[in-house]
Amino acid sequence: MTFNELLALVSSNNPPRLCIDSRLVKAGDIFVAIEGTVLDGHDFISRAIAAGAKYIVCRQPCACGNAEVIVVDDTAEAAGFLAQAIRGNPAAKLINLAVTGTNGKTTVAFLVRSCIQKAGFKCGIIGTVLYDTGGAVLDAPLTTPNCLIFAEMTDQMVRAGSKYMVIEASSHALSQNRLAAINFKAAAFTNLTGDHLDYHKTQDNYLAAKALLFEELSADSTAVLNKQSPHARQLAGKTKAKILWYAIDSPADITAHIESMDITGTVFILEYAGRRQKMKTPLLGRYNVSNHLAAAGLCLAAGLDLEIVAAGLSELKTVPGRLEKIDWNGDFTVLVDYAHTDDALKNVLFTLKPLCKGRLTVVFGCGGDRDKTKRPRMAAVAEKLADSVIITTDNPRTEKPEDIISQIVAGFEKPDSGNIAVEPDRKKAIELAVKTAGKNDIVLLAGKGHETYQIIGKQKFDFSDLVVAKEHLRKRK
Repeated sequence: MTFNELLALVSSNNPPRLCIDSRLVKAGDIFVAIEGTVLDGHDFISRAIAAGAKYIVCRQPCACGNAEVIVVDDTAEAAGFLAQAIRGNPAAKLINLAVTGTNGKTTVAFLVRSCIQKAGFKCGIIGTVLYDTGGAVLDAPLTTPNCLIFAEMTDQMVRAGSKYMVIEASSHALSQNRLAAINFKAAAFTNLTGDHLDYHKTQDNYLAAKALLFEELSADSTAVLNKQSPHARQLAGKTKAKILWYAIDSPADITAHIESMDITGTVFILEYAGRRQKMKTPLLGRYNVSNHLAAAGLCLAAGLDLEIVAAGLSELKTVPGRLEKIDWNGDFTVLVDYAHTDDALKNVLFTLKPLCKGRLTVVFGCGGDRDKTKRPRMAAVAEKLADSVIITTDNPRTEKPEDIISQIVAGFEKPDSGNIAVEPDRKKAIELAVKTAGKNDIVLLAGKGHETYQIIGKQKFDFSDLVVAKEHLRKRK
């Protein structure tokens, strides 16, 4: 059997079931052997056959008993096409938009959805914070899910009446080809900074993973690129798509000119194709203006009018865990943010520093079993831009919290300055920041953002920076 014949079979009225996990295989199923980050599905073909798999999709011929073997060059890509075909190719019925980059993906995705909803259409969203299909809203276990979940989500979107889908495309998902069979009308790139080197090993590999999204765009698609990112020019050279450049206070296809910024929000002028729109957004920071431009580019490429786009951008009041302000009637401000790289932390602190009339305090840690190189860099950024720093745990996972903390502390130039404290218990660290805050101070709780858990060892415990901070603010009040 050829792959095209298998594709025709799954497109029939009574298709066989598709599995990418040998433990879930039942009699008559298709098993696709995909090479993962830890395990290779090819090592479990015999288990799938023993469970009754009728079709085996793999990279090379093998002895599979009574099962039919279909050999393909890329099993992840094959699984993507099969998953979509089984459900009637729902992704092909949507206008698909994607955003990739180290920082800003979630904000861009939420801004895009706001614009599309303002235009009167339903828009599904798949990203770091949630999967919203229009029929259901689910917590997101991964920024970009596997092909089976993707097919299910896109099917739900179509059934719910969505016309658009916006997704956050992670570098892991791109390198593992989880987005195979999804054609994108437009894709945006925000930036590339130090992160995920535990997986990609080098910055060049990291960029190459991001580039895969743009290499797959057709000539009828649009690549929305940040002209102020030094990596964007390389992406432009790798795509067949039309290029839409965006920049702040610099010549580009889409530009922004910032007029004012304070703790309540940002005012800027949005320009495109000779037209101008004055914007007021509660989202803070120059980097968030850049996120607005990326979102505007995606929406304009998808056919929305500039006036509708501007209105949609302005209507988004907050993004979960992205400089999210805790509502309370005190005389200082507490913000929760997902910044977990040195560049993201730098952007947030650089934004808050001139807006802070008192002292700027930052509480942060670093995740275990992840890129270790950013730990001392985050400390250096915090020491330079914050008045007070409290080092604590993030999600230590299987690493010892004290080892992570010592690697962070190694990045301080003056660890004994009196402005740096270490409190491994994150709840106590947040309590310390809230108890010691004074009038006009800003307290930034960085690293976990929207997360409602903390991973210690291999266990996941309920934990929310937002909830903990509110609890201590109530006590203080």
